[in-house]
Amino acid sequence: MHSPSPASARALPSLGHDGTDWALRYMPLLTSTVRRHASALAGKRIAMCLHIEPKTAALVALLTEAGAEVTLTGSPGTTQDDTADALRAAGVTVHGRRRDGLDDHHRNIQRVLACDPHLLLDNGGDLTVAATATASGGGSGGRGGLPQLIGGTEETTTGGLRIRALGTPPPFPVVVINDSRLKLLVENEYGVGQSIVQGFMNATNLMLPGVRATVVGAGPCGIGVADTLARLGARVGVAEPDPYRALEAVMRGHEVGELAGLLPRTQLLFLATGRPGVIGGQELDALADGAVVAGVGHMPWEIDEEALAARSVAVTRFGSVQDERAVHRLRDGREITVLAGSRMINLTAAKGNPIQAMDLGLTLQARSLAAVATLPLEAGAQPLPAEVDREIASDFLAHLTA
Repeated sequence: MHSPSPASARALPSLGHDGTDWALRYMPLLTSTVRRHASALAGKRIAMCLHIEPKTAALVALLTEAGAEVTLTGSPGTTQDDTADALRAAGVTVHGRRRDGLDDHHRNIQRVLACDPHLLLDNGGDLTVAATATASGGGSGGRGGLPQLIGGTEETTTGGLRIRALGTPPPFPVVVINDSRLKLLVENEYGVGQSIVQGFMNATNLMLPGVRATVVGAGPCGIGVADTLARLGARVGVAEPDPYRALEAVMRGHEVGELAGLLPRTQLLFLATGRPGVIGGQELDALADGAVVAGVGHMPWEIDEEALAARSVAVTRFGSVQDERAVHRLRDGREITVLAGSRMINLTAAKGNPIQAMDLGLTLQARSLAAVATLPLEAGAQPLPAEVDREIASDFLAHLTA
């Protein structure tokens, strides 16, 4: 990605926050997209649940410049407090701190919805699930306690699955960004692949060449992690039940096998399915002594915590609550280390996805918000219209090849 010229850099909004101002210099696609669609966003109240870090702050700065009013919170354990403080200093309403637990997070979600939003921007489904419960409570047009709500967006596969599984679907459109072919390729495969491995190395200071690593789940995020590990010299195994994804992993040179067969040889375990309870009692019993476990998916629920606690006789913790390395000594003498409670290691121990990858990902978010605000979309979870996805792909290609 080319660097913006000094003239374009001077034209960018500034929060007076080094991380955000640096990120904005490498987000030309987001900048041009928000400015191009400012008329659709001006005057809109946007309720946001997204990891609070410099690239998110760059999006908020541009939305504010366009005339939108943003109220936001982050996800438990990933908020960068200095970024949140910079947003507050700029007049943005921000709820939450890095130290917040799950109960605090749910309270923050309700505080964000109290802004009576026109649009939602969600990451993981919490905001949309809460808004659906509120909006389905009665009132004209099925908008209950959120009379101004037009619709929203959801960033993740995890959130998309949650929204689609609701007994009462949202009575408003929700564009699932992770349904975009473009996002799956650029942000998930290349961005997440790099940032997860970077976070792991930051958290552990362990060497990758020669180590046996297993990635559970070969979706775009999982395959990106597997490829990055292999490029750095790890011997990579992949557990994936879908035959198409498993075939792709084999064609990329990875060993593919049943999880039960891979775990006894696994030194590093990366969890990338986005589904709860993938590592249960049987899997914990099979895992190699000394294995280190890192989370890739949005929710820290892929390990059965009750099963792990039942097998643990002692836990030694290194680091702070948010970036801890918890060494579990099991009843049979083995040790298993879980990094940051299996929360996303790229955000707990690194700076999240690379700026250029998020330039694309957040462009998809901003363009989708504009689409929700202006297009006659049906209620419920849905992909970004194909013609809009293709439009952004063309713009991104032009920026990369300029």
